[in-house]
Amino acid sequence: MTVSMIELWSATDADLWHAALARYARVVSGQGVVRLPALDAWYHSELPSAISARATPFITLDELVQLTEWKMARGVWRAPNLILVRSNAPDKVIAVSRTAFALAPRSTEPVATIATLSGVGPATASAAVAAFAPAHYPFFDELVAAQIPTLGPVAWTLSYYARYAAAIRSRSLALGAPWDPAMVARALWAHVGGKKRVTNY
Repeated sequence: MTVSMIELWSATDADLWHAALARYARVVSGQGVVRLPALDAWYHSELPSAISARATPFITLDELVQLTEWKMARGVWRAPNLILVRSNAPDKVIAVSRTAFALAPRSTEPVATIATLSGVGPATASAAVAAFAPAHYPFFDELVAAQIPTLGPVAWTLSYYARYAAAIRSRSLALGAPWDPAMVARALWAHVGGKKRVTNY
């Protein structure tokens, strides 16, 4: 059984959501970006474990650079932004991210705090916060946002992200365990085939 983009968002059949999520790895590989599968595995598996293992959670500059590369490999590559991200002082990245993570689960404060770093906007900042607390913060992705009809046109603002995150959290609660906002966002992204539409899946 297949559903249209909007229909998956409205679907109450958990099997449809599980089917979309099960396609995620295949869709990642289908983007045709050589480094994306490895970056994606690192982002979803290794980075959260590294953050949670720290007595006071934070991310390092190297991790911020790598998650920026993951975000760009999954979407649009913006070399000037990556240069700006790399220009941040390592100690500042640790301090700012430590402060940001301590603000969870406030709505947008953690994202806004990390977005003060050079080259980091709400989407990249949300990727960092989502790696720390995926049960509360989804990654801010325009392909996911476009499937949520109540949000309107995508706007890269904190207020839009607050509504986006709230909608995805609400959907994860409706789907029930083991769904969390990160899983919902991955299912929606896979459902539309990522940036490069993947067919025959």
